[in-house]
Parts: sequence; C-alpha cells; structure tokens
Amino acid sequence: MKAKTHHSIHRGSDFSDFLTEEGIRPEVEVLALKRVVALQLQQILEQEHITKTQLATRMKTSRASLDRILDPGNPSLTVASLGKAAAALGRKVELRFVPA
Repeated sequence: MKAKTHHSIHRGSDFSDFLTEEGIRPEVEVLALKRVVALQLQQILEQEHITKTQLATRMKTSRASLDRILDPGNPSLTVASLGKAAAALGRKVELRFVPA
C-alpha cells in the first residue's frame, strides 16, 4: 500500500511573502503591533474600570495624547509614552527583537 502524501490545496506564496514582495511588510507589521498594544491597553482599562481621563491624569498627559496611544490606526507610539502608560497602570513593558 502506498503512503499518502499531503498536498497543499494552496498555490503560490504566503501572505508575508506577498507583503514583502509589495514592499509593505514592515509598515503592516508595525500597524498590527500597534493594534495589539492599543487593544491590550483598552482591555486593561475596562478590566480595572479606569477611564481614559483617569489614565491621562495618571500619565500626566492630555486626553488627546492618550487617544492617539489608544488609536489602533495611528502607528505613532514612542517607547516613552508606552512606558508612562504601563507605569500608570502598575505594569511594565517588555520589548524584544525576534528573528524575522
């Protein structure tokens, strides 16, 4: 009896290859990372019943600045502002580089 071989039903490259070929992979990955960060911050606010105004006050920043941090479509985010948000929530930030 002959062993069955697994044949992929998909043809061509995967999505990350497509993004690389289009020259947009770094931008897409940064935006995806920002969306994750914004979602995590929003979840913490909801879980701990903290308003945006309260967090902005704890961070000693404006509500508009906090809104930019929480905006998943705005890729601008500094390590300093991320650190301030984490400290204001009694947390720390972990960043690391991983192989591409």
